[in-house]
Amino acid sequence: MADQSASQTIPKRRDYHWFCDIHTRWQDNDVYGHVNNVQYYAYFDTIANRYLIEFGGLDIHEGAQIGYIVHSECFYHRSAAFPQQLCGAFRVNRIGNSSVEYGVAVFEEGAGEDDTAIAQGRFTHVFVDRHSEKPVPIDAKMRAALEDALISA
Repeated sequence: MADQSASQTIPKRRDYHWFCDIHTRWQDNDVYGHVNNVQYYAYFDTIANRYLIEFGGLDIHEGAQIGYIVHSECFYHRSAAFPQQLCGAFRVNRIGNSSVEYGVAVFEEGAGEDDTAIAQGRFTHVFVDRHSEKPVPIDAKMRAALEDALISA
């Protein structure tokens, strides 16, 4: 998998705040027989949006605020493959006035607190007004949910 630099440590399950099941699909596998790299970005998006909807009150259809991704990255540590069951992990790395950086990861199902991520990433949402698409301060309910998931350094 990816070259692991000395400055990049593989996070453990205990480094995250919230978890959800991820069910791999047949179409997630590529010709090499493992989950294709692009699928991890879909997993990350699903993990974060589930948290935002369930705890932050994000209304993806009618809400006044929506989040736009302005940066994302992923580090791959080892392979997964369909029909493997996975666990998505979520935390907040940093909160600004209108932006937030998430830490997300994928673990094997049943991973213990000391088990390391299959893949990890981070991405930044900027919350904007749905109609003007201009940045707006994160609303109070969302901010509270994000602060609850904030992992201090």
